[in-house]
Amino acid sequence: MSSPTSRPARKAVIPVAGMGTRFLPATKAVPKELLPVVDRPALQYIVEEAARAGLPEVLMVTGRGKSAIEDFFDRVPELETALEKKGDADRLASVHESTEVAQVHFVRQGEARGLGHAVLQASAFVGDEPFAVLLGDDLIDARDHLLEHMLAVQAQHGGSVIALLDVGRENIDKYGAVAVEPGTQTALEGDEVVTVTGLVEKPPVDEAPSSLAIIGRYVLSPAVFDVLRETSPGRGGEIQLTDALATLVERGEPVHGVVFSGRRYDTGDRLDYLKAVIRLASERDDLGPPLRAWLHDFVADLPAEGASSS
Repeated sequence: MSSPTSRPARKAVIPVAGMGTRFLPATKAVPKELLPVVDRPALQYIVEEAARAGLPEVLMVTGRGKSAIEDFFDRVPELETALEKKGDADRLASVHESTEVAQVHFVRQGEARGLGHAVLQASAFVGDEPFAVLLGDDLIDARDHLLEHMLAVQAQHGGSVIALLDVGRENIDKYGAVAVEPGTQTALEGDEVVTVTGLVEKPPVDEAPSSLAIIGRYVLSPAVFDVLRETSPGRGGEIQLTDALATLVERGEPVHGVVFSGRRYDTGDRLDYLKAVIRLASERDDLGPPLRAWLHDFVADLPAEGASSS
């Protein structure tokens, strides 16, 4: 059984081997993780989040067709030289940000066998330390400190920590769901910490243990690797990380959940992706004022719901 450790998590794992079928045909040639959210790829936001939380080493678990991700986080001397000659300091700084934000490593998954299998590819990189897993479809607003909260909970309690969101019972069949002990304790900035007593992947609505869904942030004990090696394919014929965490709970390994109360953007869904772009752009100093003015006029001219637009 894991116990609180003096060794803090230092590494993050980001699985990026998915095909991005919901964004076809755009993702036929461009990895979905590089689709821009305003003027930065979604993946850059994720790496910046890990770095802010004190995780300077990042491993990306890639697959075929994802070489553009490696190129994005690499240096481009020709581009940098051209920007220097033009005196374009702002764009040069933005290019440097993507290559200097963290030390980024890569490993190939080889065969897409589920999130659990992708995480297992990180075992040599992680070693015998707690580590974070960040899924690229979930953007957490930089003003909210979910990952920092989770790292603090793991340092205090040991074991593993998962991020939870109350999605309503009517939506829980789209997510991994958890059962929790009654009663909660308040964590930082209003998020709650709960003790997880069971997990199930995408249960039928009438069988879900709660309306608390697992979202794309984890801080995991290295014990999860041995369990993943033993985990048989589950829902969808894939090795599910949720199933491995359920096994850890059954074995007495502590698993806690942080119930997130902040701002989350689901960039894996087309409508939510558009909402994220508009929301984040409207809050920027450079783009916000003209965009908000345009949105005000645009919305005012929209026909009422159900009315003809002609």
